[in-house]
Amino acid sequence: MKNNLKVLRADKNWSQAELADKLQVSRQTVNAIETGKYDPSLPLAFKIAKLFGMRIEDIFSP
Repeated sequence: MKNNLKVLRADKNWSQAELADKLQVSRQTVNAIETGKYDPSLPLAFKIAKLFGMRIEDIFSP
């Protein structure tokens, strides 16, 4: 699954660790999502979308 999480995070000037803290996941999880090695669970995808004030489909695409 493709995503633009890295761009969104950079726009906020957040490090991977800062984003991970806000999402209550590890920095490694954020890195894996950004690089496409891991697809987030639905609850985590909703949490990410809410944090950025966007819809899930605006962040993630098949």
